[in-house]
Amino acid sequence: MNHLNLKSLLTGSVLGLLTASSLFGQEAAEAAATQNTSLFGLLQQGGWAMYPLGLSALFMFFLMFYCWKETVGRHFIPQAVVGTLSDSLATRDLQKASSLCQATPSVLTRCLTTALSKARPKKADGNKDKIEATFMDALEGEDGGIGQWINYLNVVAAVAPMIGLLGTVSGMISAFQTIGQVGMGDPSALAGDIGEALITTATGLTIGIPAMIAYFVFRNRLNGQILATVETGGDLIDIYVEQSTYDSTAPLTAAAAPIEETE
Repeated sequence: MNHLNLKSLLTGSVLGLLTASSLFGQEAAEAAATQNTSLFGLLQQGGWAMYPLGLSALFMFFLMFYCWKETVGRHFIPQAVVGTLSDSLATRDLQKASSLCQATPSVLTRCLTTALSKARPKKADGNKDKIEATFMDALEGEDGGIGQWINYLNVVAAVAPMIGLLGTVSGMISAFQTIGQVGMGDPSALAGDIGEALITTATGLTIGIPAMIAYFVFRNRLNGQILATVETGGDLIDIYVEQSTYDSTAPLTAAAAPIEETE
């Protein structure tokens, strides 16, 4: 009787240990699954393609910050000196106007500094055509210098999904290799390769879509600032040219008045 009780006790203990270990193993598996679905786990599951995609994301954020800084309105037109600059050009004080431009670096002032070097106050129109042509050439250079950084956003928008697609192809190749080794009987063996294929595609699109949106936003913003700079620069050049024309024709009008009285 005692022997039977001892045997029953041992059997119950073994079953209890097996049940406890089974529950512990299930909890550990759930914990591992939870870790694998975390952000870091997904990045690890993405494989080698996540490294170039990560660099693309960092480059995209840098470009967004830099393009935003370079397309701010004050970087193009310093409103604080436009009035003083207009007064200097109205009096044809080119030295003062050049000093103001050099003291306030911006797209407008740099272009005006280059353009005013072609000014000829003794001419009737102040050499207007040459001034305007030089101003536009300098402005095109400024536009190209800023626009090249915005174009890099378009490059990121095109390349990031391609890298994601390449990671997808790599994951599918690995999945077919796994099928060749273990067959189709164990779907869990394909989970890692399929996860790599899907995660890289999703990451590439996550980077490419914001980069494309940012490209068009900053491109339109740059075009608007360039247009405003052209209008402001044209107004300042017109002020200088009109004053030059007025001063050059004033002596001729004064000389013509006595002749009419004599007649």
